[in-house]
Amino acid sequence: MNAAMAAAFVRRAARLVTADADRLTRLDAAVGDGDHGLNLSRGFAAAVEALPEAALPGKVLIAAGRAIVSKTGGASGPLYGTALRRAGKALGDAEEIDAAMLGAALRAALEGVRELGQAAEGDKTMVDALVPAVVAYEAALGKGESLAECARAAAEAAEVGAEATVSMRARKGRASYLGERSVGHLDPGAASTVLVLRALSDVAAGEGS
Repeated sequence: MNAAMAAAFVRRAARLVTADADRLTRLDAAVGDGDHGLNLSRGFAAAVEALPEAALPGKVLIAAGRAIVSKTGGASGPLYGTALRRAGKALGDAEEIDAAMLGAALRAALEGVRELGQAAEGDKTMVDALVPAVVAYEAALGKGESLAECARAAAEAAEVGAEATVSMRARKGRASYLGERSVGHLDPGAASTVLVLRALSDVAAGEGS
């Protein structure tokens, strides 16, 4: 993965989030403020606008993360912004990113989200999609699979993790105020995490841009 692919990932994520913004908003309306889709699509649009023309992959992600923080309302802006900035910092000044380096960047993104949101698996948040994604990526990496194969494994695991939030009771965020009424609803943050990881998988496989 190089800088062009990193930028393609951000653009692909923006397209997927925008295309699914209405569903994300409906999911959020059931358990939160009802603005997740709108906010996140605005944030990723800003990230696309902020993409530097010539930069290292890590710098691309850092720039995207900063833009998302500045333009995205609610909790999702700081969380996604932190994830991208931590990932970018983990990549450092590398011009080409291999599977192991991307795995380390995903792990750094997860840790950033955990630190900021103070959420753990089972709290019914984006962490419930992100943790299994990182674990699946690292498992595939350990088997010697390619970057594209590892990214696909992460996206598939994220989807399974997100679906698992339906049966959970929320313990973080506005959804936690609903208590037992939060059960039966897909967490919007986990749903959007699936889209972002799907974008990564698409670009790693040479699909989308």
